[in-house]
Amino acid sequence: MIPKIILGSGPNATRRTIGYLFGKGRANEHIDPHLVASWNGFAPDPGRSRHRDPRDAMTQLVTQLDQPVVMLGDRAPKDTVWHCPVRAAPEDPVLTDAQWADIAHRIVAAAGIAPDGDNEACRWVAVRHADDHIHIAATLVRQDGRRPKRGYDQRAVQKEARKIEIDYGLRRLKPGDGTGAKRPTSKEHFKAKRLGQDVATRDVLRLRVRRAVAAASDEAEFFALLEVTGVTVRLKLGPSGDALGCNFALPEDTNGVGEPVFYAGSTLAPDLSLPKIRKSLTASSPEPAAARQGNPWHQATAAAERIPHHLFKGDEMAAQGQLVALGATLDLLPITAADAARAELQQASVAFERATRSRIAADLDNTRVLRRSVQAIWRERPADGDGAGLAMLLDTVLTAVAFAMHWHRTHQHAQQEAAAEQALVHLQAAYGQIADPILAGIAQRAPSLQMKQRFARHVQQAVPDHAERILNDPAWEALTTVLADAEAIGHNAATVLEQAVGQRPLDGAHSPARTLTWRVRRLGQRHAPSPRAQAATARSTVQRAAASIQPAAPTSPPPAPPARRR
Repeated sequence: MIPKIILGSGPNATRRTIGYLFGKGRANEHIDPHLVASWNGFAPDPGRSRHRDPRDAMTQLVTQLDQPVVMLGDRAPKDTVWHCPVRAAPEDPVLTDAQWADIAHRIVAAAGIAPDGDNEACRWVAVRHADDHIHIAATLVRQDGRRPKRGYDQRAVQKEARKIEIDYGLRRLKPGDGTGAKRPTSKEHFKAKRLGQDVATRDVLRLRVRRAVAAASDEAEFFALLEVTGVTVRLKLGPSGDALGCNFALPEDTNGVGEPVFYAGSTLAPDLSLPKIRKSLTASSPEPAAARQGNPWHQATAAAERIPHHLFKGDEMAAQGQLVALGATLDLLPITAADAARAELQQASVAFERATRSRIAADLDNTRVLRRSVQAIWRERPADGDGAGLAMLLDTVLTAVAFAMHWHRTHQHAQQEAAAEQALVHLQAAYGQIADPILAGIAQRAPSLQMKQRFARHVQQAVPDHAERILNDPAWEALTTVLADAEAIGHNAATVLEQAVGQRPLDGAHSPARTLTWRVRRLGQRHAPSPRAQAATARSTVQRAAASIQPAAPTSPPPAPPARRR
């Protein structure tokens, strides 16, 4: 159940609101509008006035609702109307008028509009014109002339809605923390249909602005990318001429006089205000020219593999920063993918967006490598051969998103946890479309049975806890192939496998064999060590093995603590 509070101002705010509630709606969607509850239980009902003109009943209702406001005259508040649609989920049972009346009473009480037993509270009505929702409209002056105590009313009605869901057996929504993006209004949805858009302008703008933030290395490039993607920007300038904020619009989305409808960045999402955009851009500023260049697919994969460690070994602010960087990665991946997987990646990006924000402030200092390497993939489109670069990165992203889901669960971020879980479903589908053909192609070049048996012994020695899963995994054939490829160019297969295992724990990997395949392939594509280096590595390995089987040297017991003085 979703309640949503809208405030109305101006001399005709009550008439506009009541006129809309008892009208035909913007798309003739209002059917049989009628009162289900009111402040006194017998307010005029324009929808069920069979023996009088409905317009007269509407005028009487507006007059009665407005009476406390009119009595204050110039001392009336700026916002005079409190409007709260309350909508049930599509799968919920159809509630009766009496049930909706009870819900309305509970909502206005929770919001401080009309506390239980308060006979001098605000005047209000609840109007139903569909099976699945009601609209509550109230005037924001109490009958005793005072203002209602509405502190944190949005939070209060959401909390009450969670209780109503339990009491009426409705679909139970996840409790939020106030960091979610604002949902499009019904008006915005209807307008999107008229414009031929699949989604509301608000959602289109949020996605395009997020992608521009993820892709840009500085503010100038950010605004240039928005222009290229058809987003109109209007800056809010301070007295000094510096930009303090920015609003975004789509040229085709206009108001009644043909002007673009602008949305402030902070209303698209809490992290899209100009100051927060600038903070994100600072974390992805260009590297110094002397910085070493490498394969961005490998760099991004290595950085993404470190996310689980940051989530559960670092502090909370650093962990939140990793989630922001992971979200930016998902924002750009659909642009780099083939058409077959693009839709699933796009849906994963949209879903995970909610998982990138919480009440914890984000420290982005440790996210630079991931953000820059993903930007390099987007800019340079590095050669990916058979597509293994994207598959390799997706494999690590899958694990990172799974850990993100667990991290949110431990912090009781219910909405963020659900968003990460939803993103994981789409990522798994995209990964299957991308990686399965590549792994099958690699497996076709599997080495001889003798080599497979030798590699199996290496696996049993390197990762005994996961050996059985790896050897029975469908990706085992592909793993033996990349181990053989590494040997063919001069690597020691046992050493490369040991390095791959040592990079990150395999406990969170859905398929350890698949994960090791991409790690070994990445390591194997590096320059092979010289014969001297290989010999030194072999000696070191023998020494470590010998040390591991030697009995531990006896250790002396720790000294006794000094006697406590009496």
